[in-house]
Amino acid sequence: MIHRRLLHLAGVVLGPIALLAVLSALVSACHVTGAVLTAAVLADLTGGDGAGVVPLIAALVGVVAVRAALLWLREVAAARFGIAIRTRLRGELLRRITALGPAWAQGERSGAITHTVVDGVEALDAYYSRYLPQLLVTCLVPAAVTGWLFTVSVPAATALASAVLCAVVVPRFWDARLLRTGRDRWRAYEKLAADYLEATQAIGVLRVFGAGKRTGDALAARGEHLHRATMAQLRVSLVESAVSALALHLGTAATIVVACAGVLGGTAPSGSVLLFLLCARECFRPVLDLSAHWHLGYQGLGAVEGIDEILTARPAVADTGTRTDPASPGAGLRLRHVGYRYPNGAGVADVGFDCAPGATTGIVGPSGAGKSTLARLIIRHVDPQHGTIELDGTPITDYTLAALRASIAVVGQHTHLFHGTVAENLRLARPDSTPEEVRTAAHVADALDFIEALPRGFDTVLTENGSRLSGGQRQRLAIARAVLAATPVLLLDEATSALDVDTEARVLTRLAEHRPGTTRIVIAHRESALRDADAVVTIESGRVAGVVPSAARR
Repeated sequence: MIHRRLLHLAGVVLGPIALLAVLSALVSACHVTGAVLTAAVLADLTGGDGAGVVPLIAALVGVVAVRAALLWLREVAAARFGIAIRTRLRGELLRRITALGPAWAQGERSGAITHTVVDGVEALDAYYSRYLPQLLVTCLVPAAVTGWLFTVSVPAATALASAVLCAVVVPRFWDARLLRTGRDRWRAYEKLAADYLEATQAIGVLRVFGAGKRTGDALAARGEHLHRATMAQLRVSLVESAVSALALHLGTAATIVVACAGVLGGTAPSGSVLLFLLCARECFRPVLDLSAHWHLGYQGLGAVEGIDEILTARPAVADTGTRTDPASPGAGLRLRHVGYRYPNGAGVADVGFDCAPGATTGIVGPSGAGKSTLARLIIRHVDPQHGTIELDGTPITDYTLAALRASIAVVGQHTHLFHGTVAENLRLARPDSTPEEVRTAAHVADALDFIEALPRGFDTVLTENGSRLSGGQRQRLAIARAVLAATPVLLLDEATSALDVDTEARVLTRLAEHRPGTTRIVIAHRESALRDADAVVTIESGRVAGVVPSAARR
């Protein structure tokens, strides 16, 4: 089954597939040649003519050697081709997921996405490197062999061609059903993988609430359901294999019977029986190989929906900006009549205020007032439904997304640290920063002391997401990472919520002193985080309830 979307998604051209098809055709040609030579050897031996056997055997040995070399070359080419396809497709998927941004990823289960990118792409290997080349061989080799055999015996060749045609066409009636069940099984497999990942990540929560056994039983039941679906699919697959095997054996038997009748009737040469017997096997060989490769390749067809969903999804924001340079140091931020509503009605409406260049602007308000929505709008995770946001006097939509990301560093309440050293995590935005710059950023975030107390200091390897660190330590590392990025604007969205009041005060004071030209936006619930702010914007019910400058607050 040819899937045009898969060919387009992987960027496959005819060249690599044609190369593998040519190699497979040459292997099949060696099989056929070997069969013809074997038939000739047996005919000479049974006819008593032993003089010509030695050259035939020598030629047969040479054909076997060439076939072995071609098989080795084909396997190497198929492996390299499969690796190239998987690498290309995974790279394209990851680039696409990055372009879609957090707004899209938040609506998807991470386990399902991971399963598609890893297992889904892996399942496509056989389709590209095995099934498609073999499909071309199956269309050519049996037709060529039976066409040649028509010159030997028309009735026997007709019987063989009919059997081969049945072996190719009849099982295709099962392909559509097999594809449907394969897609259903893949979706169940994808959901189960997501459930297992979610349960693994939440083992602590499940244990605390005594839900571990109940969740485990539910996962076991879903696993059993997947097992039953897989076995049902296998039964359909075995019917297809049985039809091909039946066509092979009955077709070969019918061909030999017809060939024997031709010999007895004097319409065919005596050696044609051996020739048809051996060539019949070589006519069916590509068909059987195609069936085997199909059973490997159709799993990739089940995964194509998830892959296609990623590659055809539309990003929440379009990267259509033309300004490629980041904002200049000391850039100010301005919001004018900005509004954005979620489907449930939450969000912000007609919000407008200025963040003065080089100043600290605080944003406060009750939970659900729209503070984090403003943060998402400022960094363009989503675009406002009306109104404009200007950075350095330019609408942020005029910046390319790369330029905007280089202009605004963000530290959220929930930080993410990667498996790697402390220094590698801090250098995420600036991998070329010097050790002194790294130490300075750690000092500004009040993280230097606890980093140096780690077993290997900045070279200490963190576990995934820094799970062995406290919440406050993870937040300080995230702040240090943002400081090292040295962007014109720094956005702190509840970034000090896990810090005590004294540590929070040191961090905020050092941030103001380290880069006085940086425009800082601090979103917080605690008043202590905003005591040094130059202005405080209060958000209530998605609207600006008031803007209080520092002089008025004092």
